Amino acid sequence: MSAKPPFTPQIRLYQNWLHEHRGLSFDNYDALWRWSTTELDAFWQSIWDYFDLQSPTPHQAALVKNAMPGGQWFTGAQANYAQQVFRHADAAHAAGFPAIISENEKGLHRELSWPELRRQAASLALHLQAQGLQPGDRVAAYLPNIPEAMVAFLAVVSVGGVWSICAPDMGTNAVLDRFAQIEPKILIACDGVSYGGRDHDRLQVVADMRAALPSVQHLVVLRNLNEQASLSDSTDFADTIARNDAATQSFEPMWLDFNHPLWIVYSSGTTGLPKPIVHGHGGTLIVALALKVLHNDIGCSYHPNTFGERYHWYSSTGWVMWNAQLSGLLNGTTCVIYDGNPGGSKDKTDWTTLWRFAANNGVTFFGAGAAFFANCLKANIDLSGLTGLQSVRALGTTGSPLSEDAQRWGTQQFERLGMPNIWWCNISGGTDFAGAFIGGNRELPLVPGEMQCRLLGCAVEAWNEQGQPVLGDVGELVCAQPLPSMPLYFWGDKDNARYLSSYFDMYPAGHGRQPGGGDGPASLGGVWRHGDWLKINPVTGSCVIYGRSDATINRHGLRMGTSELYSAVEALPEVLDSMVVDLEYLGRESYMPLFVVLREGVTLDDAMRVKLNNAIKTALSPRFVPNEIFQVAEIPRTLSGKKQELPIKKLLLGQPLEKVVNKDAMANPGCLDWYVALAQRRAAQHPL
Repeated sequence: MSAKPPFTPQIRLYQNWLHEHRGLSFDNYDALWRWSTTELDAFWQSIWDYFDLQSPTPHQAALVKNAMPGGQWFTGAQANYAQQVFRHADAAHAAGFPAIISENEKGLHRELSWPELRRQAASLALHLQAQGLQPGDRVAAYLPNIPEAMVAFLAVVSVGGVWSICAPDMGTNAVLDRFAQIEPKILIACDGVSYGGRDHDRLQVVADMRAALPSVQHLVVLRNLNEQASLSDSTDFADTIARNDAATQSFEPMWLDFNHPLWIVYSSGTTGLPKPIVHGHGGTLIVALALKVLHNDIGCSYHPNTFGERYHWYSSTGWVMWNAQLSGLLNGTTCVIYDGNPGGSKDKTDWTTLWRFAANNGVTFFGAGAAFFANCLKANIDLSGLTGLQSVRALGTTGSPLSEDAQRWGTQQFERLGMPNIWWCNISGGTDFAGAFIGGNRELPLVPGEMQCRLLGCAVEAWNEQGQPVLGDVGELVCAQPLPSMPLYFWGDKDNARYLSSYFDMYPAGHGRQPGGGDGPASLGGVWRHGDWLKINPVTGSCVIYGRSDATINRHGLRMGTSELYSAVEALPEVLDSMVVDLEYLGRESYMPLFVVLREGVTLDDAMRVKLNNAIKTALSPRFVPNEIFQVAEIPRTLSGKKQELPIKKLLLGQPLEKVVNKDAMANPGCLDWYVALAQRRAAQHPL
């Protein structure tokens, strides 16, 4: 295979544009980053202009009001995510490129052209409008990672509906905890999914969901497993996308206010129901373009510089990386998606599955969660026989810290394929703001186990316990300036109380908020505290994430609030109390122990362990099954009754008891001796 001609990195093209159109030149990336986080209005206006974003009405400024929360962006502008996607349809199709390439475990290969993507989305959009869908109405989707999910999304948002999706591998309770909060008018669901070599029927689950969601007025069922599948009083998805007439041909997405709600995603904290986070059309798409193109270096498929680009990031629809994969369409990039288990079937594990898929489909950017690469390393797979992988020029990873060993493994595999110095785009961000804080730069040095830089426009700092920025030390990850994609609000959150407590209540308003550094007036609001440990290299600016700084669980790249797990476990009559902690830290793999207090006479035998694990699998997902379960006499609690998750997490990570907990503030300090003993045993077995 002949080598591709050299291409110019996207971030270099942007800097060339800045020089030509703004007269701006920067000696190094750090200078460019500091400009982007100090001159916020100028930077984000440059992104608008660089990507030639469209609006039928003008806007006042990029950043009209600097506040967190409550920043006002592009006031007066209109946007529509689907409009930005479809503006590429004719040119991409004329160049011979499909919009979506998909495969599943059963080997079904499909390609969806740009005109067909537009037609199907228009057909479904018109159907939904005929069912009474109005701008602002919510549409809930229960679909796997297949083209129909992308079609449905584009249809919904093109007419101002608010999209929300959950994966069919999530437990019914977990899905209802999310959808019930947003009161969807329409439910689009599949009859089942294939995963791990097995079919999983979901028709009864869908029927139960509809019964539990009284707001649903219309149900669309996608026959994903069974051509004959049906539910009473429902419409077949295939019928909704079959229309091909003058109305579909002339259909155009409606222009909406820049901040019109786009989708609702869910991120769990340590207490309460999952947070229903609302993002807007304009902010989401402009941040996605800056991330995807400038930092992930993913180009337009029909542009000569990146001709034939094919973008893949393995994800389920239950992870924000599905949204990230979808965003490739915003820049006219062919998206290549896989529906199924990346590790093969349950009976025959095969961690080459996803690599073979990428090789067969000419993928140029291959992304997956850090856990995927770790599993490939453990399985000791050999990619040298997959000659088609020479198409891959970049590897992306996120979800949890990528170990140096896993990164070196991948680099060595591609060296054997005749591709030395494969570029890794390691990113860290979140569902919370539909973006990334830290990530890649094609022009910076690459060090295994590190992320190359703080992203443009992201005023990210590591703060010590005194709330001061530090370099070279681990601190709390904060973002000191607003981003256009930060949440508009949480759905149903009165007075923004939960939104404020989730991100903005740790530090006083105004502290660290002056663009470029220093304190500003309280009217600017507080900094965004993300809940991760971060270290910034003082010389290179590279970054390392050391896991969560709070008690949220992070398993295989998916975050789950501990409260959701407690609801599942404590529903069992044998369980009186429970506590879980996730010891993902310092780049190590997640280790999650579950502590349970059982009723008198009940012991934690194998049968009880199976029962606990099954309860978690059913209500949440198999991903959240604990590594170990311990029967304990008591769960440590504060005087106000709160479970002491974070102190126990810190204790098990090796910190001394007196530094992690105040016994005087505890209701039951006597129970700590057991946990101290466990921490000592773990320290002996797993030294830091």
